Amino acid sequence: MIPTLQTERLTLRAPGPGDFDALRGFHSSERSRFVGGPCDAAESWGYLCKAIGHWTMRGFGRWIVTETGAEDRALGLVGPYHPLEWPEPEIAWTLWEGAEGKGIATEAARAARSYTYETLGWTTAMSLIAPDNSRSIALAERLGCTREGEFDSEDFGFMHIWRHPAPAEVLA
Repeated sequence: MIPTLQTERLTLRAPGPGDFDALRGFHSSERSRFVGGPCDAAESWGYLCKAIGHWTMRGFGRWIVTETGAEDRALGLVGPYHPLEWPEPEIAWTLWEGAEGKGIATEAARAARSYTYETLGWTTAMSLIAPDNSRSIALAERLGCTREGEFDSEDFGFMHIWRHPAPAEVLA
């Protein structure tokens, strides 16, 4: 079972078929270039199925982010993620159009990071970010991450490794 997380403003919940239209809209735009897009409807469907299946295969995964108390509209995907080819698990985030610039990614990523440290017992975490993804780099810096190394993904290309602060530094 996929847990639901609550923050002051957000609900991080299980992804499902009802999120397809929002994901498809994101994937059809140039905004998706850092996560393998733009792509067609079939590829978006496969992406959503992978997001759901990741929970079964790894015991953790990314949540759909929505605003608590508002319409259950998907704003993005945030959470722990570990494809086979990744050098280690990461905390990943992707926000869709209309969700940026409101602190949503920061709040959701902090909740996901706390979950990975407190519930999953991770002692470290990274995020992989394309060198020209300035918005994600700014978020990593707001989260206290430091650039640590590089990773070249067959699917996503060259990325920087951003190391999150240790659990003792962020959990109070």
